[in-house]
Amino acid sequence: MPLKFCSLASGSSGNCYLIKNQRSALLVDAGISGKKILEGLTATDTPESHVKSLLITHEHIDHVKSVSVLAKKLPGISIYANEATWEGIKKPVPPQQQRFFQTGEDFYIDDFMIRPFSIPHDAADPVGFSIYCEDRQISIVTDVGCITEAIFDEIVGADLLLLEANHEKEILLMSRYPYHLKHRILGDKGHLSNVSAGECLCRLTRTIDKPRQILLGHLSHENNDPAVAMLTVKNTLMEKNIIPGGQLKLGIAMRDCMSYIYEV
Repeated sequence: MPLKFCSLASGSSGNCYLIKNQRSALLVDAGISGKKILEGLTATDTPESHVKSLLITHEHIDHVKSVSVLAKKLPGISIYANEATWEGIKKPVPPQQQRFFQTGEDFYIDDFMIRPFSIPHDAADPVGFSIYCEDRQISIVTDVGCITEAIFDEIVGADLLLLEANHEKEILLMSRYPYHLKHRILGDKGHLSNVSAGECLCRLTRTIDKPRQILLGHLSHENNDPAVAMLTVKNTLMEKNIIPGGQLKLGIAMRDCMSYIYEV
């Protein structure tokens, strides 16, 4: 049974991702308008009745903007977050639709096994997710200041990886952002740069050279550009004699439009 992935939006203005198979579907984050999410379901031929779950990575508004809307529009949906994230979510969600998970502990939703893993970011208890179905793995790692050994071990086998490439460091340093914000973004609990994303992919490929789809996500509107992110990551790979396009396919999860529907 094929496992499919589509980014409905990825960036500081809002994030939402769809994972599905023929029988069921789940969303990761709801940081864009409810209208846009529902339009995304229609555009991907995903019946609303199939979407029974929404997973939340952390409580920042670009990840939880529409949790209340989805709870109303999709009354059969359950919304999953860890306890610290629920405490930080200010949007009202009916108690009967709230679900709690423990970071680091696997749980199951329909055909999917979900593994929430800890990531370094300036939120209460932020997580990335790996979604497993049969022998396929999709992993989502954004809003991450650095790739820890635990994160690397979790994503090394992913068939499709959404990896943050938030900023080009030189552009950020020259930007109009105040010093404290630049310092936050560059810190170990901030956001991953294009170069750091490329270095992570080099190590992944050297560790397990397998076919995989990489989507660079959560690009900054102010401090990055899709062409710049792709060029920097490709150059970082080629410096290690890794040629993108063979085993390693690269794409961009755009800030304001849907991605392709990828099948893994």
